[in-house]
Amino acid sequence: MTSPCKLMLLVTLALMAACRSEPIQFHTLMPTQVSRSPAGSEIAIESVSVPAQVDRAQIVIRQGASGLAILETQWWGASLADELRSALAEQLSSGVPGQQRSVRIIVQRFDSVPGQYALLDTKWRLRVAAGASLDCRSVVQSPAGASIDAVVTAHQRNLMRLASLINHTARNPQAGCAASPSLGPGV
Repeated sequence: MTSPCKLMLLVTLALMAACRSEPIQFHTLMPTQVSRSPAGSEIAIESVSVPAQVDRAQIVIRQGASGLAILETQWWGASLADELRSALAEQLSSGVPGQQRSVRIIVQRFDSVPGQYALLDTKWRLRVAAGASLDCRSVVQSPAGASIDAVVTAHQRNLMRLASLINHTARNPQAGCAASPSLGPGV
């Protein structure tokens, strides 16, 4: 009788070990070193919205021309919109004390293509004074390595560039929207 129980226990343990899944890895869009803007008034973030396709805890990557893959073991540390908000909040400043500025950000595309690029396409509205605002659009892209860590790092660079564009526009609203860098062919 002892032998069948031991055998059953071994089979059960073997099955449980076979069902073990990979641990979940969490990622953040907060860079390890924040490039602080010049001292001045912070730019308040009114809202950040993201496309439904990437609005989830898991990281979503593009596959081929039309496919998407949801990475079940690669997650954001918070919702994607909250990750974007936190990363930008640390980097946004008008550079001029006493200025009241706020921004609303609508992410049009948030593409992650391991081994190729990370792309951030946003529309944003900068409120510069009571009733006055600027509607702008920025598209930034960075090369990305094959790993998910490399893709996240590329997105961190994109957010630094977006923050720089918003900061520049907040300091000089009369000049209009700061221009996005040229993306070159293919985008």
